[in-house]
Amino acid sequence: MAHDHAHEHEHDHDHGREHDEEAAERQRENEREFVRRQALAQIRQYPDVALRMKAREVTEFDEFLIQLVERLADLMHDAQGVGLAATQIGVLQRVFVFAPDDEPMRAVVNPRVTLDERNKDTEDEGCLSLREVRVPVERATKLVLEGKDPNGDDVRYELEGLAARVVQHETDHLDGVLTIDRTDPASRKQALGALRPQPTLA
Repeated sequence: MAHDHAHEHEHDHDHGREHDEEAAERQRENEREFVRRQALAQIRQYPDVALRMKAREVTEFDEFLIQLVERLADLMHDAQGVGLAATQIGVLQRVFVFAPDDEPMRAVVNPRVTLDERNKDTEDEGCLSLREVRVPVERATKLVLEGKDPNGDDVRYELEGLAARVVQHETDHLDGVLTIDRTDPASRKQALGALRPQPTLA
C-alpha cells in the first residue's frame, strides 16, 4: 500500500494554518493590550486630585464639548471600559460617556439621575482610574437618566442592570466619589493596600 504523501502534506498545511491563526490572534491581543495601556496612561489614576473634585455644569455647547465627548469615547473604547467621566481626564465638566453590553455609545451632559430605590444589588465594580482594583458596591438596579446630548438637546433614558450601574458609577465620578468610598470597610482597606504605590528598588 502506497503511503499517502498528499494527505500528510495536507495535514501539515492545516496545522500550519492553525499555528498562523494563533500567532495572529496573539499579535492582535498584544496590540489591544498596548492600546489599552496607552489609553490608561491618559486617564487620571488614584490618588490624582482631579478624581476628588466636583465637576461644574456645562453652560456652552460648543466645539470644545464635541471634542471632549469624542476624546472620552475613544479613550473608553481603547481602555476597554464601559463608561468614562470627564473628571477622569482632568476636565471638571459634568459630562460622561457610557456603552454597556455592546450598546451604542451615549454621551450625557449635565446628567440628573432618579434612582428606583426599591431594588438594589451588590456587585464587584472595576474602575479605569483604580487600576486592577475591584470592590463590591451596592447600587439601585433601575433608574431614570435625564440631561442633554452634546448638541444641547434633551435626552431621557430608563435604564436597568449594568447600564444603571455604569451611570451611577460615572455620576459619582462627577461628584468626586469613587467605588472605594461606597464599598464595605474590609474591601476598602484591601483596595487601598493594592493602590498604595509600590517602592521602587534603586
